[in-house]
Amino acid sequence: MSTTAVAEAATPGGSKEEQEALQASIFQRLHPRAYLERFLAEGFRPDGRALDAWREVSVNTGSISTADGSALVRLGNTTVVCGVKAEIAEPELDAGARGFLVPNLDLPAMCSPRFKPGPPSEDAQVLSDRLTEALTSSGVLPLESLCIHPGKAVWVLYVDATCINYDGNAFDATLLAMVAALKNTRLPVATYDETTRRTTCSRKEPRRPLELGRIPVSASFGIFDSNQVLADPTAFEEPLLDTTISVLLNEGSGELISVSQFGLGSASCDALGVCIAQARAQGKRARI
Repeated sequence: MSTTAVAEAATPGGSKEEQEALQASIFQRLHPRAYLERFLAEGFRPDGRALDAWREVSVNTGSISTADGSALVRLGNTTVVCGVKAEIAEPELDAGARGFLVPNLDLPAMCSPRFKPGPPSEDAQVLSDRLTEALTSSGVLPLESLCIHPGKAVWVLYVDATCINYDGNAFDATLLAMVAALKNTRLPVATYDETTRRTTCSRKEPRRPLELGRIPVSASFGIFDSNQVLADPTAFEEPLLDTTISVLLNEGSGELISVSQFGLGSASCDALGVCIAQARAQGKRARI
């Protein structure tokens, strides 16, 4: 039975517009790749964007009162909330003046049907590793700035993000949420007493912001059919992509920090150059 016949059977007496909408929905489910190809042939995507267009971004900070810093980020329909919780710990023996930055992303079943209840999925673990690498390689927070007393006490910052609605490109959204939460973080003034060997936090002195370094911004692209570059891919587009490229830039200067590729496919040098150029253009628009 054709998609047209299925649509007519499902909407008896329905208007032509209703039957066409249902027909398109059925075709999208049965033939997702052909569905996307038809849109791209016309120069735009199923959600109406051009190939190089980005979804709208919104950032709200300080919404979690129990956290030391927090942020809520929406990238299109992808929504990520992030909270920073600070604890005091002993430093590692070989790094007595360095604190700890521990990022983590949770992709619960409630955010998308593709994720199941239970232990962290492979997607969540891979994304958490990528986020840790991005924050580390960018030098967003010098770990020495988290030292309270060399060899005795340092801050541990747990940067926990949860995706509450997944519609693709969780890496960019989560990195933005984590950086915004770190910008929002305020720590109490802590001192270590050599006599008692205890660390105390002042309730009288105002909390202090973190000493942030380079601010990383990610721009991710999907490569479809070897040479078509799709900026900010959605959850529908992601399974159809050959590979994904994430370009990490310094927010202030536009300096290229790193380029990472994920997926079994490959990208041509031309496609890679397009991704970097579009990432820099997007970064300039975001700073205006």
